[in-house]
Amino acid sequence: MKLLSFSLDGRASWGMVAGRDVRDLGLASEGRAPTLAAALRLYTPDQIASLADAARVVGDIEQVTYLPVIDAPTKIFCVGLNYEEHRVEANRPKTGHPTIFARFSASQVGHKQPLVVPAESASFDYEGEIAVIIGRAGRRIPEERAWEHIGGYAPYNDGSVRDWQNHASQWTPGKNFTATGGFGPWMATRGEIADGQVLELTTRLNGTVMQQAKTDQLIFPIPRLISYISTFTMLEPGDVIVTGTPGGVGFKRTPPVYMRPGDVVEIEVGGIGTLVNGVVAEQA
Repeated sequence: MKLLSFSLDGRASWGMVAGRDVRDLGLASEGRAPTLAAALRLYTPDQIASLADAARVVGDIEQVTYLPVIDAPTKIFCVGLNYEEHRVEANRPKTGHPTIFARFSASQVGHKQPLVVPAESASFDYEGEIAVIIGRAGRRIPEERAWEHIGGYAPYNDGSVRDWQNHASQWTPGKNFTATGGFGPWMATRGEIADGQVLELTTRLNGTVMQQAKTDQLIFPIPRLISYISTFTMLEPGDVIVTGTPGGVGFKRTPPVYMRPGDVVEIEVGGIGTLVNGVVAEQA
């Protein structure tokens, strides 16, 4: 299944994409699961599929406004320096453990919604990534059981305000300006992606390929990330792990390449979909 969060006629909901149709599963749940995160907590994948069979089509995918796949995640964990090419270009040492930082839900926008260049910076960089959405709660999850806790996967743009990111050794400010991260268009559920399947990630800026890599190049694979993060905190349905960006980021190019107002950035994950966002300047 491909599941998304959306709004239509001023009402926020979640649903399933079937061809070009959007089935409203929030409405079909009769109030029990008003959001996709709530559905992941309440229902099994089979129950979501049954709900989809009874849900009515509310419109074409071009009629809805896309929200971030998980509209307001309780926790968003981002992984830094998780592809060797990016670690090398960033001139960072090898580490024995993943580099983890947090994003806030207000920093995200959905598919086809604008990414905003903040007024305080002209160093707004793209970072194409693959997001893992947790579907089953767990603490201290062993790597061999990690796949069982995955609800699905989605494209993600971990947009970075580089000068603010580099004000100090902690990256939080540069990763959390409002409307600088893209998350969408939808998540492909675990049933659509085989456990351990190699996924290809491509970032395009104005049609030009800027990044390209596969998940078998991750320094810390997805099961390792789930096991590591669940050691220090409970992972809950709807939590998001953004698994890292490949080499080719804009601030390491000569000359640097940043996202500017009027640009269009695409993050494509093979077998899942393509996240597309325009770029605009912040309005005073």
